[in-house]
Amino acid sequence: MDVSSRFNNQELEHNDKQKSKTLSRDERKSQIDRSRNQSRSRERRSSDQYRSHRTSDRHRSRSRSKSRDNLRSRNRDQGRDRDHYRNRDRSGDRYRRRSRSYERNSERRDDKSKSRYKRGEYGDNRARETKEKLHESSDSEKESSNSKSLENNLDLNGNKNEKSRPKVPLSVEDLQKIKKSKEELQKPVFLSKEERQRIALEKRQKQVEEQKSIQQAELKKTQEIVKIFNKKDESRYRSRHRRRSSSDSNGSRSQSRDRSRKAILEEKQKEMEMKAIRERYIGGEKPKRRARKVNNKSFVFDWDAKDDTSQDYNVLYSQRYEPQFFGRGHIAGFDVKEQMAKKSQFYQNLLSERRTQEEVDRARELVTISQKKEARVQWDDRHWSEKKLAEMKERDWRIFKEDFNISCKGGGIPNPIRAWDESGLPENILKTIRKVGYEQPTPIQRQAIPIGLQNRDIIGIAETGSGKTASFLIPMLVYILSLPKLDETNMNDGPYAVILAPTRELAQQIEQEALKFANHLGFKCVSIVGGHSIEEQSFALRNGAEIIIATPGRLKDCIDRRILVLNQTTYVVMDEADRMIDMGFEEDVNFILDALPVSQIKPDTQDAEDASKMLQSHSGSVLRYRQTTMFSATMPPLVERLAKKYLRRPAIVTIGTAGQAVDTVVQKVEFINNVERKRSRLIELLSEDYVPPIIVFVNLKKTADSLLKLVSKSGYSAVVLHGGRSQEQRELALAKLKNGDADLLVATDVAGRGIDVKDVSLVINFDMAKSIEDYTHRIGRTGRAGKEGVAITFLSNDDTEVIYDLRKMIEKSPISKCPIELLQHEASQAPPGLVRSKRKYEETLFKE
Repeated sequence: MDVSSRFNNQELEHNDKQKSKTLSRDERKSQIDRSRNQSRSRERRSSDQYRSHRTSDRHRSRSRSKSRDNLRSRNRDQGRDRDHYRNRDRSGDRYRRRSRSYERNSERRDDKSKSRYKRGEYGDNRARETKEKLHESSDSEKESSNSKSLENNLDLNGNKNEKSRPKVPLSVEDLQKIKKSKEELQKPVFLSKEERQRIALEKRQKQVEEQKSIQQAELKKTQEIVKIFNKKDESRYRSRHRRRSSSDSNGSRSQSRDRSRKAILEEKQKEMEMKAIRERYIGGEKPKRRARKVNNKSFVFDWDAKDDTSQDYNVLYSQRYEPQFFGRGHIAGFDVKEQMAKKSQFYQNLLSERRTQEEVDRARELVTISQKKEARVQWDDRHWSEKKLAEMKERDWRIFKEDFNISCKGGGIPNPIRAWDESGLPENILKTIRKVGYEQPTPIQRQAIPIGLQNRDIIGIAETGSGKTASFLIPMLVYILSLPKLDETNMNDGPYAVILAPTRELAQQIEQEALKFANHLGFKCVSIVGGHSIEEQSFALRNGAEIIIATPGRLKDCIDRRILVLNQTTYVVMDEADRMIDMGFEEDVNFILDALPVSQIKPDTQDAEDASKMLQSHSGSVLRYRQTTMFSATMPPLVERLAKKYLRRPAIVTIGTAGQAVDTVVQKVEFINNVERKRSRLIELLSEDYVPPIIVFVNLKKTADSLLKLVSKSGYSAVVLHGGRSQEQRELALAKLKNGDADLLVATDVAGRGIDVKDVSLVINFDMAKSIEDYTHRIGRTGRAGKEGVAITFLSNDDTEVIYDLRKMIEKSPISKCPIELLQHEASQAPPGLVRSKRKYEETLFKE
């Protein structure tokens, strides 16, 4: 009975507590509702006041629109309040359900405990304690949930929380604060030197660690792969190939050793780089250098920390990058020549890497061609007479030809002969030349002999008495020396060479010259001319002859009478061909040339100009090409037709004043008798638009010196050249004129021959030359290499001896015009020494 009474009392107490709890819960709900209503009213008041203050001025003009906005805002607030109340009711319903379920569970527990107490399983005190603990825990949970809901909806002052408040626009001050805070965030942060160093070290350390980790991972992968591969190989081939497996293991060990060494070297290099970076940014401790005594002569092995030793361990410094400017500049402060040498080596290496073998061979050929061209064009200031034959260049040969007034046409023409010793003639012929007394070759001999020695056809244009006879005799004798001697087997086939002359006197004169050479060489020379009986001439030919000199008429007569045949004649010379045509021997010459063997005519191709092929045809071969030589003072159309018919690709050699320079030089003449007028006119010409260099020729040394002073005072850079100057002064004057340092050269006839100055635009003959040949050489300094030039000559009454020849030369020039004063001058009407007969209207019948 005691146990049941106790249980009833406990049950009554529990019901009382639940009643008190329910009362307190209702009071709390009412209090929460009151506080919410108060907060809403306050919010509405504050919002109305704020809106009224902010929009007082706007209400006057926009009352209707604002009233609508207020209504909408109120409706929006009411809707929000409804949603809030609904949510609150839902949360309250959830809370009630939970409390009910909790009450049911607690009642069930109480029923279970009662049944247990009734059974006597637990004591009274223990049951009471458990019940109290359960009630206290349930109460504390309820209070915490209520307090959380209140905290969410109310602040400390009982107002509504900011989350549930309506949005209010920010003030100007708040906006300015927000703007300032954003600007401060956007401003750059300036780091100190220590912070930058620390950040740089951290970055570098991270990079180094990443690289190490990557390398280690790669090494591990490779090692694992190698291990797996080795294991497979060992398991597969262990029984059969023990030696092979051992060698494989040794190879893997060597590879691992190499990798480990490389890794150690890389780590050392990175450590050195890290040390250099730390010293660069942080700064290392500077070692204190010991003070060295002045008298201490021992060598100091210490080095300064400022010394650059990075090139010993870093590839970046050991192989420095050198920028390439591609020929557009140089690095300041260094030797330009050294830079050019390095760059050229760089370009050569680059091209050698990219070129193929064919391109390399072609480049070598181009280099050799350029070197040969440079060697051929290269020249020095020495005269050609002071040089050896091997030292002669193209410029020297050009000056040589100008000195002897030699001009040539045709392809493959050899260089002329400077002296008999350099001619390349056989020794027996050179001895004969010395015995005859030929000291120096004449201009026609200098050029015609080397062409004749190449077995080429020649057309020589020169006046009588210029040494033409020896110019065709010497090559003919050299040609006959290569042929077999005449004997009983071949003497009846005719001579080896035939020389045709227009007159008997000329033929006999040629015979006399030929005998001088033929007697020493053992050759027989016979002349066949008119005036002698043909029986005597046939008797002279009974034993044959290597050379026959004849006139066209008598030679034709001998051929018609079968006294002479030309079956083995392969060398033909026609001297004074223009005179032979004028005398009516054209048909006879054609008959004689047609009587020669047709099979020995040269081909009219490029081979006729090739010396090697022509010489090959005459050295031991059965077929020998015919060689035809023609000399004439002029070239009328009939002679040209004859040459075109019987000569093949001839070389044309011209000796005389009819050179190329006359055809390209505009010749002008001015009559000035006063010396002062000449000086003033000279200054006027120099002030015109003539491009330097300019050459002024005079006859006297003192005149050259006085003109040099005059021109220098006028502001022109001039030099002088005459016989009174030393060789060094002459060379210096010419060098200045050629290099462009001087614009004007005042010279005597010393500079009239052999000087080659490029692009001379004007030649002034301040004093007329004493002979027309010197005049030709003077004006030949301009208009060279196909370019046009101007030559102006000052004439006076003292130049009457040259006026006639000057007029003739100007009239022959196709681009020059003879002035009226020169045409009407008395000295230009007849050559000097001849008296012109007066006309009737010029005669004076009576004298007063």
